[in-house]
Amino acid sequence: MSEQRERIARAFSGARDYDRHARIQREVAQALAARIAALDLPENPRVLEVGCGTGFLTQALAEAGIGGGGDGDWLITDIAPDMLARCRERLGETPHRHFAVLDGEHDTPQGGPFDLICSSLALQWFDDAPAALARMAGWLAPGGHCIVTTLGPGSFAEWRAAHEAEGLEPGTPPFAPVEAFAALDPESLTVENRVERHADARAFLHAVKAIGAGTPGPGHRPLPPATLRRVMAAFDRNGGEVTYEVVTCHLHRAR
Repeated sequence: MSEQRERIARAFSGARDYDRHARIQREVAQALAARIAALDLPENPRVLEVGCGTGFLTQALAEAGIGGGGDGDWLITDIAPDMLARCRERLGETPHRHFAVLDGEHDTPQGGPFDLICSSLALQWFDDAPAALARMAGWLAPGGHCIVTTLGPGSFAEWRAAHEAEGLEPGTPPFAPVEAFAALDPESLTVENRVERHADARAFLHAVKAIGAGTPGPGHRPLPPATLRRVMAAFDRNGGEVTYEVVTCHLHRAR
């Protein structure tokens, strides 16, 4: 595992207050679960989840009766062992529900092929999310579905603009362009903006740290305190809103 991936895993493992601050992540997972529930899946599907976090999507799918109970086999994975443990605590391990530490971009899961591969807001941490998604599609059984959400480059536009106002580059990761996912020829591709409002920049930065999402892109150096205060002031002047550009990509393997 690269040094950058180890930093990301450590940050998420240390996010003990994730569930309280991850409002957008919960909303996106619930919307994705509803979309998956409408798919034509086998009666006893083999399910792989990549980047389960504390279990927002896992729980929503279980409540919808998809895998993980007595009606299928579910392999639930995450790169961060502590996150995986918290998901296991939330859902419980059963003969049909298994948990494993997995780097979804570079490792290969056991138990394939799968009827459903899903992931909610995890692929944006990959080095090459479109290439990783294409690789995941190779794990599908005939007729299988791979459906994921990730963040597009329009995410955190307000925080980026606050940096640009000071002639600076932000440390936010370089999210893959939507066109790169469209090139995979998905069955469907949708882009939706979700806006989260914070009292001020301090509250925004606290929330980002609390959910373990504060790992900067490779090579970024923290700003000096005075410079950071100027960026925060610029952010506050624009109202404390943060946009999440949510990209949903659905790949389907023919029977």
